[in-house]
Amino acid sequence: MIAVADLYMTQIVNPGKQGLFFLLLGFILTFLFIRFSVRMIRAGVSWWPGNISSGDVHVHHVVFGTVAMFVAGLLAFAPAGWESPWWEILGALFGIGAALVLDEFALILHLEDVYWSEQGRKSVDAVVLAAAVIGLLTLGALPFGLDSVGTADTAGRWAFIVTIVSNGLLVAVALLKGRVWLGVLGLLVPLLALIGALRLAKPTSPWAHWRYRPGSRKSAKATDRALRHEAHWVQLKHRAFDAVAGRPSAPLPIESDEPAAPPPGRDPLAR
Repeated sequence: MIAVADLYMTQIVNPGKQGLFFLLLGFILTFLFIRFSVRMIRAGVSWWPGNISSGDVHVHHVVFGTVAMFVAGLLAFAPAGWESPWWEILGALFGIGAALVLDEFALILHLEDVYWSEQGRKSVDAVVLAAAVIGLLTLGALPFGLDSVGTADTAGRWAFIVTIVSNGLLVAVALLKGRVWLGVLGLLVPLLALIGALRLAKPTSPWAHWRYRPGSRKSAKATDRALRHEAHWVQLKHRAFDAVAGRPSAPLPIESDEPAAPPPGRDPLAR
């Protein structure tokens, strides 16, 4: 127990990362709680509080998350917010708000309720990716690997610029190739961005659209690799995420040029 306390002091408190640690803690605990809550509501558990409504409008938790993030972000710029314990409190509040917002990321992206559809998996992806980024920052990683670059002299400043540009290009290429996880995490771990930039692009990515001619060897190889990846790793990831977040039940919505009109008197985003 003493060893854990010493580790917390040396790795979190002394470097000034306690606010970030509380942000991560609030983020993870809030996501787990809200997913537990919506699964209880989905299962129709009578004693569990249901959805919050105002009249016939269902108030999604993204609304509360947005308010929490705004309040925490605003107060963090006030002088009192720079000192303990307010810095830690605001960090936790921001983490709570971020979890509530990202848990409904798919709804914001598609502007319709896809929470329990296959498209709703994007919300869980966003939460896990955000948690990984916050965790890396808590461990001391800096964007583009700048923790290993000094800026004390002219040579150091040029190294700083070159590092940002080169690693930024790797991140951009990885993202254009559809390697979102490698690209985003590569912001903090440049090696991951390099791997993403060197890997074959996903067949639906902008890079494949621009550089892989239809019917070409690269296009066929990218499609074959994507199918094999889907059959193994994606299904494994889905099973792991579903154990925590719940399994989607609704099929993918049919794409249409005309938005479907909601039933009279019903909120189109209500679950």
